[in-house]
Amino acid sequence: MVTSIILINAERSKINALAEQLADVEGISEVYSVSGSYDLIAIARIATNDDLAELVTNKMYELEGIEKTETMLAFKAFSRHDLERMFSLGM
Repeated sequence: MVTSIILINAERSKINALAEQLADVEGISEVYSVSGSYDLIAIARIATNDDLAELVTNKMYELEGIEKTETMLAFKAFSRHDLERMFSLGM
């Protein structure tokens, strides 16, 4: 499984609508509105790097209101929660 953190700058008037649309995109497990340099953070958990490329360059590209993104790949999770077990159901 590939986990990525996608930092998003959005048009101010479209932040809430965009967050809801992102939450409905297959492969995105969570969307957070945040303070700081970015407006939204999306967490993507998907099967392969090719799926990530499809998500960022095609599925997200179609959403209105995104001005800029920065995508980071997670190498390893350090958590008290068993994230692998939680998100591997049905994969």
